[in-house]
Amino acid sequence: MKLKYIMFLMLVAGVFAACSGKKETSDDHEHAHDTAKEEWKEMDDFHMLMAEAFHPYKDSSNLEPAKAKAPELASAAEKWASASLPEKVNNDEVKNKLQELKTGTAAFAETVKAGDDKVIGEELTKLHDQFHAIQEAWYGGHGEHHH
Repeated sequence: MKLKYIMFLMLVAGVFAACSGKKETSDDHEHAHDTAKEEWKEMDDFHMLMAEAFHPYKDSSNLEPAKAKAPELASAAEKWASASLPEKVNNDEVKNKLQELKTGTAAFAETVKAGDDKVIGEELTKLHDQFHAIQEAWYGGHGEHHH
């Protein structure tokens, strides 16, 4: 639990550090307001789980958080795929990506039970990439990543 808290604090500090170094232009300000008006709760919920699962693996090859979060990732992806989509991403491409993520996270939860760390790491990376493809559709290539 202490490690999760420390990781959360590091994530928050990283976001503040990334955001504090750039001067805001009026276009950035308008984009920020547009994005603030539009929320995609299911994406944000999944994002938090993915960050908690993926970064320990990416940073130190620690798969334990991903293994523990596998059922939650599957549940969040299922909820996200069945939720109504915001207008700007309500299209077949995003719907298909969400269905792939839903299927992938369900398979990942089963893979975790098998316990093959190499396969778990590969599937986790693939899910992370699938998530980012959906996130790109939302942000339109404007960054907003958790890397």
